[in-house]
Amino acid sequence: MASLPLIAEKDSEILDSQTHIWNHILNFINSGSLKCAVQLEIPDIIHKHGQPMTLTQLVNALPINNAKSTHLARLMRTLIHSGFFVITKTEGSDDEGYALAPPSILLLKDNPLSIRPFVLAMLDPIMTQPWHNIIEWFQNDDPTPFDTVHGMTLWDYIYARKEPKLNHLFNDAMARDSRLVMNVVIKYCRGVFEGLNSLVDVGGSTGTVATIIADAFPHLKCTVFDLPHVVQGLEGTKNLDYVGGDMFASIPPADALLIKWALHDWSDEETVKILKKCKESIPSKEKGGKVIIIDMVIDTVMRNDEKSIETQILFDMLMMIQLTGRERTEKDWAKLFFEAGFRDYKIIPILGVRSLIEAYP
Repeated sequence: MASLPLIAEKDSEILDSQTHIWNHILNFINSGSLKCAVQLEIPDIIHKHGQPMTLTQLVNALPINNAKSTHLARLMRTLIHSGFFVITKTEGSDDEGYALAPPSILLLKDNPLSIRPFVLAMLDPIMTQPWHNIIEWFQNDDPTPFDTVHGMTLWDYIYARKEPKLNHLFNDAMARDSRLVMNVVIKYCRGVFEGLNSLVDVGGSTGTVATIIADAFPHLKCTVFDLPHVVQGLEGTKNLDYVGGDMFASIPPADALLIKWALHDWSDEETVKILKKCKESIPSKEKGGKVIIIDMVIDTVMRNDEKSIETQILFDMLMMIQLTGRERTEKDWAKLFFEAGFRDYKIIPILGVRSLIEAYP
């Protein structure tokens, strides 16, 4: 190989800048490739095979045109580079095959912690179209680009049953995420619930979070509080019940309230209103009253790495495009707590890019 000529620093910088821009232009290809793999159920097929699969085995197992095997190999190369699969030797052979990398475990259909529904929901054209209309939104009076494109809020679109498939994906995604998060909370933060006799899960949907807490703490009276049409027909258990209502109007009283991954959906003004209603429903700190919040705190993560911070920033943009909410720094959270009348708070960064926050009246 011939020796390479030395390139001036300025020229090298220009070439690096071109590569940087190209990567950002083409980043959507990673999302599109991931969506394709999930729709084809590639992780499930490899997992059920029980060992690495050769390209030929994978082609034969997939519902695709076998003549496109070379194209599948190119898709898999992209997904390997993205960290979803690895190439390894197949059992009893020198042939190379595809195996699951750790993230793909969370893409399996039967995994109760699967992020698969969230992938399909977020990458649905209904959800991606607003990203093409941000400039239009910046120039109009609509609350979000989603409103600009679809003529209504995300909540109206989803919960007015205009798109039942998307509604199902969202509910499934949130239930699976609740299992993942609460497994960690119950294992490492049991003290958060000790000393409580009652707890209300505000915006608790069909009750995944409250059910896990009720099972882990049989003495604790748990209530799922959500909109009447959400909890209608749901049956409680010995220490779990369902109550319909509007958190902007009033919240059932309890020793503690829990709000999982919901406050980031709302604007600062709306969040303060919710927090004020929370404060009205709990006793003083001296009597054990508190609000338990599971949400992001920007720049506060389990692993202070670039990827985690980037994920938080991307979620903030997601909130801007789809809803009126935002991801918040500790300073932002503190301002909201004090405006709502809370005196103190504690942040426990134990949930990946999210934290468990306790706010005390």
